[in-house]
Amino acid sequence: MQYVSLNDGNKMPQLGFGVFQINDLSLAEQAVSQAIEVGYRLFDTAAAYGNEAAVGKAIAKSGLPREDFFVTSKLWVDHASYEKAKEGIDDSLNKLGTDYLDLYLLHQPYGDVVGAWRALEEAQAAGKIRSIGVSNFYADQIKNLELMSRVQPAVNQIEVSPWYQQACEAAFMQGEGIAVEAWAPFAEGKGGIFTNEQIAQIGQKYGKSNGQVILRWLLQRGIIVIPKSVHYERMAENFAIFDFELTDAEMSLLKTLDKNESQFFSHRDPAAIESIFGASLRALRN
Repeated sequence: MQYVSLNDGNKMPQLGFGVFQINDLSLAEQAVSQAIEVGYRLFDTAAAYGNEAAVGKAIAKSGLPREDFFVTSKLWVDHASYEKAKEGIDDSLNKLGTDYLDLYLLHQPYGDVVGAWRALEEAQAAGKIRSIGVSNFYADQIKNLELMSRVQPAVNQIEVSPWYQQACEAAFMQGEGIAVEAWAPFAEGKGGIFTNEQIAQIGQKYGKSNGQVILRWLLQRGIIVIPKSVHYERMAENFAIFDFELTDAEMSLLKTLDKNESQFFSHRDPAAIESIFGASLRALRN
């Protein structure tokens, strides 16, 4: 396994396992257990996913020491205030059945971000969280948070795939010493990503699938990645990416695939923000 050194001195596996949209708790627990068998040790969940307890159960029943794992969860926008964030942190710890989280993120850049971040800083100082970070923050939002905070974010988890490469955002984060973590590295299969001929031609050279080429491309950009699957064979395939390396020419070719647009929604579109997060933010005020 390759590791990324975070700006707080902690080390994080560069390849992990995500559980977004695994809503069936039995299936989520089974998937995490199988991922542990394959060799994954970084697991990424969130309060909003509703499956923290399933992740915790799978880790507990593995029989492996807690310190072998790197567990990430995230605070949802309905808890984006100082007091609510303290509750959210404890709730995640209880559901996961652990005394500490390796990484805890503000899931979205909305609500009382500064107040919530202060709660994360205090939880880190108390030993409840080892590293703190954010998700879906743009460069200017990161800079604003840095200017108002004592602790710099260690990680920013953002959408990165061949279709949306976020080169400028990633360069800014890495220049600030903030690790970039990619969600939806396969763009959830959009745009025929698993059958794209240019990616496939690279894969044929190494006997690798499109998905493996994509994950390798992200690793070589220094990006942490958390692919998701509920199929054991695909989990194992996604894990088998440390035995080959893309050339500079292949990295450049993949760069040409960038559509430079989110494959889901813009986090700067007011209508999208209202549609997706409005109810949670209004609930926070009540």
